Amino acid sequence: MDAKTQVTQMSFIDKFKSIEIIGISLPFYLVIAAIICIMMSLGWLPGGMIGALAVMMVFGGLFNAIGNNTPILKTYLGGGAIACIFISAFLVYFNLIPAPVIENVDTFMNKTGFLNFYIAALITGSILGMNRKLLLNAAIRFLPVALCSMAFAIILVGLFGLLTGYGFIDAIMYIAIPMMGGGMGAGVVPLSGMYADALNQDSAVIISRMIPASTLGNVMAIIGAGLLARLGEAKPSLSGNGKLMKKDPSDMTENKENKPNIQMLGIGIILSIFFFLAGTIINKFVPTIHAYAWMIILVAVSKAVGIIPEKFEKSAQQWSQFVMGNWTSALLVGIGISMIDLHAVAASLSPIYLLLVAVVVGGVVVGAGFGGYLVGFYPIESAITAGLCTTNMGGTGDIAVLSASKRMELLPFAQIATRICGALILVLASILIKVLF
Repeated sequence: MDAKTQVTQMSFIDKFKSIEIIGISLPFYLVIAAIICIMMSLGWLPGGMIGALAVMMVFGGLFNAIGNNTPILKTYLGGGAIACIFISAFLVYFNLIPAPVIENVDTFMNKTGFLNFYIAALITGSILGMNRKLLLNAAIRFLPVALCSMAFAIILVGLFGLLTGYGFIDAIMYIAIPMMGGGMGAGVVPLSGMYADALNQDSAVIISRMIPASTLGNVMAIIGAGLLARLGEAKPSLSGNGKLMKKDPSDMTENKENKPNIQMLGIGIILSIFFFLAGTIINKFVPTIHAYAWMIILVAVSKAVGIIPEKFEKSAQQWSQFVMGNWTSALLVGIGISMIDLHAVAASLSPIYLLLVAVVVGGVVVGAGFGGYLVGFYPIESAITAGLCTTNMGGTGDIAVLSASKRMELLPFAQIATRICGALILVLASILIKVLF
């Protein structure tokens, strides 16, 4: 072996060792991943939190790295967020993940409540870390923009439904409304019950018509977020790079020193849990509005009136940053494994159906982008939060959309669009189902 070849091989080995996935050098990561895959195939992987997090975090790190280093995917389609969701969904679709592992991840995400735990941390930390003046100014303008963009999209898809022969009423009631209802559990499920009672039909038949719209809307919203982020890079005047309002020169976060502290992380956990529980209690008395929406209102009011001590605000912010930095890719893998049904997506892939779903997504983007511009928002941020986040699948969709657009700091506004607007859509649907049928 000559000296040049030896140097090349050494260079390759050094480069191989220097690659890191979720902060772990590639050789060690591959050993960990191999052990998990072997245990999965042999049925030895523990159930509960340990088994679920092992799969979600290790796969999430790999898929995120793939997405962020694949040219077209990272440039136009949201990079790591899209890869985490859809590579996981394809593995499920082709039966490459054992059924017990899928069941365990699904239980951990939904029944055990990891999704709620994650969202509670992000909402609390994001809002309490915001600039107080900006929060008040933006929220007052945000809700009207989101509602107007949704109204525009509903009318638009009705007209396209009429023109394509799908039907004006069916396009609104079975495509637009399920897409805007706030996700599967908070939207599609209660909507199917409403429709079933009003139309005297089996709810299983109705929900089968709604799920593809909700799923495809979520897919298109995630892809749309990646494309809008790319547009913002090409046209900087349209984007605030994560800031919603144009005229406020401040950042969304308070400019206060916040050094990492173990005790403060614990305080942040307790604070996020407290606000989630408070929102759940109010939801018991006013179930029309989702617990997440009540949680947002409580945290926002607490921030606005200044009743939360500064130490607690910093604690919530630290915990939110820890969760977002370490578990976002894992959560997206959990979404792909447990919540994206590619069978339902594939079954509904007719040109007209895809067109109508795209009309809804495009309608909210145009409506929210233009409406946001009129009230002093950056069009890109407004189109993502007040637009795309009204057509995705609830809290999981918000995270996926904001991850794809690299604007996770806008989660409080995304949740307003999803939860409050979603609750209003349910009220609207209960009226329309009696008027139109």
